[in-house]
Amino acid sequence: MKYVALFRGINVGGKHVVKMEDLKALLSDLGAEHVKTYIQSGNAVFESDSEAAHMTAAIQTAFAERFGFESRVMLRTDSEMMSLIASLPISQEAIEAAEAIDPKTAHLYVHFLDQMPETEAIVRLCEAGDDGDLLVAGNRALYLLCHQSIRKSKLAVRTAKVFSEATVRNWKTVKALDEMFRNL
Repeated sequence: MKYVALFRGINVGGKHVVKMEDLKALLSDLGAEHVKTYIQSGNAVFESDSEAAHMTAAIQTAFAERFGFESRVMLRTDSEMMSLIASLPISQEAIEAAEAIDPKTAHLYVHFLDQMPETEAIVRLCEAGDDGDLLVAGNRALYLLCHQSIRKSKLAVRTAKVFSEATVRNWKTVKALDEMFRNL
């Protein structure tokens, strides 16, 4: 099975620093094959015969032992990532409109979740204030379109509080990980 591992909270602001070589070695030591990492924020693709739940538990335990702190990891299969991309619930027109406001910043993000988000939680988040941003639920994911930088988005801040266990990736990273799967 092909997996992407998404680690939360490593190499952010100079805290919890983990070299990607060391992360790759950890996964290899756990039996993962053909391990590749992407940028310094804790993304890896690999193959393994292990089931996702078993591999997730093994990675989290070994990670804490090796690096001395915990990092939540979420695994997605190649088919789950393809589905996540194919079912993007935000129109290309809406994305282009956001990008036109500030072409130098990322506007589209995915919050990866352990389980399906509750519709009520999404509605409450979106009703709490309108800064023009858009939040849409997917399969164990939330798609967030920010019209300005994610750092200026009130909806992004509220979403991070409600879904504090999520790990977030911009769309460019999601697409790059999908491409890595295809070349694995």
